[in-house]
Amino acid sequence: MRPEAEPVDVDEPLAVDVPPAPHDASGERVPIRHLAGLAPAARPARRWTPRRVVATPAALEHPHGRRIADRVEALGIEVERLRANRLSGLRGETERETYARAKATMAIVVSPPSRRKLQPIAPSADWRVDLAEGCPAHCQYCYLAGSLSGPPVTRVYADLDDILAGLADYAGRGTVTSRNAGRAAEGTTFEASCYTDPLALEHLTGSWRRAVEHFAGWDAPVQLRWTTKYADVDTFVGLPHAGRTRVRFSVNCRPVSERMEGGTAPVPHRLAALRRLALDGYPVGLTVAPIMPLPGWREHYGELLDAVADAVAGVPDLDLTAELITHRFTPGSKEVLLGWYPRTRLEMDESARSRKYGRFGAVKYVYPRQTMAELRSWFDRELAARLPACRVLYWT
Repeated sequence: MRPEAEPVDVDEPLAVDVPPAPHDASGERVPIRHLAGLAPAARPARRWTPRRVVATPAALEHPHGRRIADRVEALGIEVERLRANRLSGLRGETERETYARAKATMAIVVSPPSRRKLQPIAPSADWRVDLAEGCPAHCQYCYLAGSLSGPPVTRVYADLDDILAGLADYAGRGTVTSRNAGRAAEGTTFEASCYTDPLALEHLTGSWRRAVEHFAGWDAPVQLRWTTKYADVDTFVGLPHAGRTRVRFSVNCRPVSERMEGGTAPVPHRLAALRRLALDGYPVGLTVAPIMPLPGWREHYGELLDAVADAVAGVPDLDLTAELITHRFTPGSKEVLLGWYPRTRLEMDESARSRKYGRFGAVKYVYPRQTMAELRSWFDRELAARLPACRVLYWT
């Protein structure tokens, strides 16, 4: 048996401390790692039940940290109280086992200081606010794959009350919506799903419900935003939200969602959840990502848009947006993803892509200009025809 590895400092951020655009690997500083065969096979969607939950001493000094521990224990899951912020016992017999143990572990921690200093998150929102880091889903195109550092233990933040209280300092200071004439009606926007999926963790933490309530009671032109591939919205229906939370559902055509989004809710379930929230008065949205020009893509994406149209039919005062994001990758994220998913059918052929450079000089590969123009023209035309009430926020 191999010796125990250096313990993981669960107070350290999971993701490399560079603010990426949502669903965009262009800004990552990528640590190159050999991770062949680490990712588990896709599994049917269900509520995530971590096999191990730990809490740091500092986390349990916060009321919300204790609330999370109580919620988890009420579900019959033991919460291990750590003596320090170092987590051991993640090392398995193989690297695959080590990865699986980390992926099945949730740590209740205090957010690191770097996460309390909000960063712009164009083109989605004015500011990125993190309530957790880590995601139990297994998407073969995961845009964060190249920016994650160390074993992917999901970290949920106990100092939620302090995080929410600190947002007031950023109101009116953004540039994506609060000072943009085209999106000024959204007010100052805060993106709360950059490094995680809220609905994957909400039954364990209650953090996003509390955030919705906070924004509902905030007497200012502000908006909370998050996106999800899950559908468990029961605790949000009927919650006072004052129209200040926009929930977007990440959707894709069937060849992508059924083959490459392991452990998530089926798209029809996501659309049913979108309808429930829209009927409850929430602003809602679509994050169509990553768009791929697969064989028959027009028919597949047309089927998706028709399904969305059916889902929102008859919703009064519908407020629906769309964010359209094409697939891209970096050399680092490609290496990681092929290690996690060696049998993936995800196309990552550099010779078929255009080479571009991100904000920090990192190389990214996008579709050629002609392909991008064809995709964008089709979506512009078909969204206008099939979902005329839908407002497109951006294309990338």
